[in-house]
Amino acid sequence: MSKKCKRHFLKEREAKALLNEASEKLKVDLEKVFRSEVKVELVKMDFGEVFLVNGKPSLFKIEEHLYPTLLFEEIFKLTPRVVVDMGAIRHICNGANVMAPGIVRFEGDFRKGDLVFVVDEKYGKPIAVGEVFYDSAEAVKVKQGVVVKNVHFVGDKIWKSLKELLL
Repeated sequence: MSKKCKRHFLKEREAKALLNEASEKLKVDLEKVFRSEVKVELVKMDFGEVFLVNGKPSLFKIEEHLYPTLLFEEIFKLTPRVVVDMGAIRHICNGANVMAPGIVRFEGDFRKGDLVFVVDEKYGKPIAVGEVFYDSAEAVKVKQGVVVKNVHFVGDKIWKSLKELLL
């Protein structure tokens, strides 16, 4: 991460538009999640943009794609999850996509193209955010191949930049 990243707060209208876009993408009403006044700060980084919602790195944008960060705890409980076995974690945290043989179970309903959190089976901690390739009814039947495209994982450049931001 460059030490001189540009930061500024979004105007109320811009913040509302961003939260509406995120709500639509995540299929969760973020206004209900935050309940109170929301302050959104934009941080421009070398890989894209990070949005701090009430001081927490909650969303990031690369090109025109908006994603939740692994640190967006408020949304984690409300979105579908893919639970993976402990053997898959090392691969996923090195950037690999989530393969069917490593999946233990699915939690929640989702459609093809939705964003899901990938969690470990032992602790239930989020290790990745990905785009699922199947509807939930189809995904349980898949026995081989890629089920989730890995877009953000523990240890990637985004993760490291977010940790630096929090220092």
